[in-house]
Amino acid sequence: MVNPSASVPIRPGAALGLLGGGQLGRMFTLAARSLGFRVHALDPGHDCPAGQVADLEFRAAYNDVYAAQALARGVEVVTVEFENIPAETLSAVASLRPMHPGAHVLHTVQHRLREKTFLAEHGFPVTPFREVSTLKDLEAAVAALGQPSVLKTASFGYDGKGQSKLAGPDDLAPAFAALGGQQGVLEAWVPFELECSVICARSATGETCVWPVAENAHRNHILDTTVFPARIPAGVAARAQAMALAIAAALDVVGMLTVEFFLKPGGELLVNELAPRPHNSGHATIDACVTSQFEQQVRAVCGLPLGDTALLRPAAMANLLGDLWPATGEPCWERLLAHRDVKLHLYGKTEARPGRKMGHLTALADTPEAALAKVLAAREALRG
Repeated sequence: MVNPSASVPIRPGAALGLLGGGQLGRMFTLAARSLGFRVHALDPGHDCPAGQVADLEFRAAYNDVYAAQALARGVEVVTVEFENIPAETLSAVASLRPMHPGAHVLHTVQHRLREKTFLAEHGFPVTPFREVSTLKDLEAAVAALGQPSVLKTASFGYDGKGQSKLAGPDDLAPAFAALGGQQGVLEAWVPFELECSVICARSATGETCVWPVAENAHRNHILDTTVFPARIPAGVAARAQAMALAIAAALDVVGMLTVEFFLKPGGELLVNELAPRPHNSGHATIDACVTSQFEQQVRAVCGLPLGDTALLRPAAMANLLGDLWPATGEPCWERLLAHRDVKLHLYGKTEARPGRKMGHLTALADTPEAALAKVLAAREALRG
């Protein structure tokens, strides 16, 4: 559990280690540098987004224990950009330096069955689910949960990858084959009104904070837009925030935790997924809140006082995917930037591919609806 008498805070000027070099790592690095920290990042890719702005870049696979140890020896604390880091690497890093979130948190959330079992055993509401290891398991699970339902790989699934909707009996065998021998989880179909998420932070001293609830809309299983604050009753929002903080405490998270929810008709909340890190749905906090999720990650893992999460004005975020890039080259950024009240954030990725997150837009306004209209209009101008 969190130690109330945690060691002396890690102060600006120190070097922080980062496992992961994508866009979340880039924005963490920029926030850390603005606070006066140095960042050493490890990523297997060439010219990765975080590496472009980090002080030192280790280009190595995530299962390269020796490279991860070399990174750890040169920093004061290590954090992660994403949860699917091999256990051997996490253990090697933790033997040398403090690592937040801890390996026990990552072990739980990098496997859907472990995650859902943990949540259910601690009394948090989740979608009904069953473990699937064989086709007979799947048949029994469908008999128990009904159809439609969703079969997911237990590990390494994101943005809709590794998921199959089962609408009828003929879908079972192909969906099971698509698991490719991996363990699966069957989840009951949830008729929800909307999807929302809560991002919270918890420091090594036990201090906590939470941002307003974000309302999320997906397209092709990838987050498309987020609205702050979510357009839901205040009582529902308060319950979602309280539940996120309770999950962070139960997991003993030091750092960030994002809790994704389904909101059912009548106000019932079901936990969908956990992410012990900053989240795509929290990108608007950079421009819209006193303290962004990335600055808060720095503060939390360094044992520094947490910043104010107040929302300055209603806001909206829209993702920019590689689908917007024309075959002939770059989009016409001038058309987008002509929307002078919309903020552009690009991630430094040189190759655009359909479905790949290349950047995002943020706008503030007097209402969530007005902010959403701004980012959608700016994105449409970029599309031309």
